[in-house]
Amino acid sequence: MTYTNIITQTDGNSFTITINRESKLNALNHGTLQEIKHAVVSVQENKTIRGIIITGAGNKAFAAGADISEFAKYSVEEGTQLSADGHGVMNSIEHSSIPVIAAVNGFSLGGGCELAMACHIRIASENAKFGQPEVNLGLIPGYGGTQRLVQLIGKGKALEMMLTGEPINASQALELGLISKIVTYDQLLDSCKEYINKFTTKSPKALEKVIQCVNLHFENSALGFAEEVKEFGSVFGTPYFVEGTTAFLEKRKPNY
Repeated sequence: MTYTNIITQTDGNSFTITINRESKLNALNHGTLQEIKHAVVSVQENKTIRGIIITGAGNKAFAAGADISEFAKYSVEEGTQLSADGHGVMNSIEHSSIPVIAAVNGFSLGGGCELAMACHIRIASENAKFGQPEVNLGLIPGYGGTQRLVQLIGKGKALEMMLTGEPINASQALELGLISKIVTYDQLLDSCKEYINKFTTKSPKALEKVIQCVNLHFENSALGFAEEVKEFGSVFGTPYFVEGTTAFLEKRKPNY
């Protein structure tokens, strides 16, 4: 398949997916998300690939969120489908039999943060920032953020981040356990490949089963994910969503 929004590269035992929308801070539109899903699924049976890396083009952003201009006029039904489609992408990453590492370079906000959290390991550059600022748009996280952020950093801090919309820096993310390591931007991909080299010394079936069993631990959160899909769609029917997205596109503060 020829991709429009991502670049894929195989380097020995690693497969790198680069979101190639640098001018838009690698915002995740529908096409980009579906291409990421296709790329992840397409290498599952490739026995030479021992690790997948997801990153963003440039040093400013891993993915600065969803592409708001794409869904600002969506209805409740369209918003619900948007969330369901996003969950499908994130689930394909979380359930990948090959370990997936997020190489977070710069902003990882909204859908970008959710994309990073769907990966099994997260390594960040020194300038990385993580956040779920959807409340500023009259929205809630819609690609699994209300569930995975709690799983990774705990209820209290997760609620604080989602209720205030305020981001955290790489040092705070490391302290909270959201990421595994901080490196310079120049070291980011090499650090990911060091992990993949470690994976080559392990049984690929054992790694697959570890991922499977850990995911099963959280299986009862399925109701939470389903609730997120429903409620994400519901806020598309509120005037707050209209004002939030309109203000964003007009580059002004919303008036709630």
